[in-house]
Amino acid sequence: MRPLRDADQLLSRIRAIHEAIRDDVLAACETRSAEDLAAAVGDEAGDTVFEIDRVSEASLLRRFEELARDWPLLLVAEGLGADGRRVLPTGTREEDTEIVVLVDPIDGTRGLMYQKRPAWILTGVAAARQGNADRAGNAGNAGNAGSAGAAGNGGAAATLGDIVLAVQTEIPLVKQHLSDTLWATAGVGARAERFNRLTGERIPLPLHPSRARGIRQGYGGLARFFPGARGDLAAIDDDVVLRVLGPIEKGRAATFEDQYISTGGQLYELIMGHDRWMADLRPLVQPLLRARGQELGLCCHPYDLSTELIAREAGVLVTGWSGDRLSAPLDVFTDMAWMGYANAEIRAQVEPALAAALRARGLLPGE
Repeated sequence: MRPLRDADQLLSRIRAIHEAIRDDVLAACETRSAEDLAAAVGDEAGDTVFEIDRVSEASLLRRFEELARDWPLLLVAEGLGADGRRVLPTGTREEDTEIVVLVDPIDGTRGLMYQKRPAWILTGVAAARQGNADRAGNAGNAGNAGSAGAAGNGGAAATLGDIVLAVQTEIPLVKQHLSDTLWATAGVGARAERFNRLTGERIPLPLHPSRARGIRQGYGGLARFFPGARGDLAAIDDDVVLRVLGPIEKGRAATFEDQYISTGGQLYELIMGHDRWMADLRPLVQPLLRARGQELGLCCHPYDLSTELIAREAGVLVTGWSGDRLSAPLDVFTDMAWMGYANAEIRAQVEPALAAALRARGLLPGE
């Protein structure tokens, strides 16, 4: 990983951008109807674009254009057209960019536009890997299920493993007056603060992944938001719990789950000690769907995991399906499978059970 120039100043600028996007989106939520904001206005990079997304995208482009005057950048995000890429300032050559910025302007759009649950602004920054001597580097590989990354000098070479600065900011519900922001710099650690929208007060927010030594009576599970393979994913989830805890006791709840339709939100729950483990394995069930003549639906993408650095710096163990560190290209296409564990003891219990459950169904890649 290459360090960033003036990293502290860059962090401050990105946090300010996040706050501006948050305020713009909140203003739209306060003044426009849910039906208006939930109107589908397009389909880009494999996902539906809603009217609320257009609010965040306009704010995003305007403010990153300003940032790029000091840090020429390749912006990779939803809503930037078919390839999800934009070189800024406008007119700059990609080989002259200094940083790659991977963004999800609203992670959790569906929950936010219906005012069901907060969403998140996610941003990860890596040094651009160019061919010239002062920016050279080694290309990573995806290491995850899915397609290859986008072409180009700046974005194709950099991977999630190259992200050295990350920020995620909560877009609260209209009725919610508190908003959390978390950030991290590689090797320095993660920090957070809680912002009071009513008073303007900012207070430090402690980050403390669960220290529980097991999963019993805790939250955790597999992501299964959409139709297609929910039954299969639920069966894998049940299998994991049975392998770890044994038979369910009559009248007792062994574990709990929380289907937060936001990858940034899922990472937040792990970071704050609310969840003990999480796995999103949607790409791995593709063989089952293919055998039924069905298509794989929406999956997690690299921009959804652009802030996994924060979780790792806070002590959460985040891996790909193979147990290795995530290293997908910085694009908007690659289908991602990932796991997160609050601590090493929980990982030691869940990871082998999860592998066994996948292997039993012929879904463990490479076997």
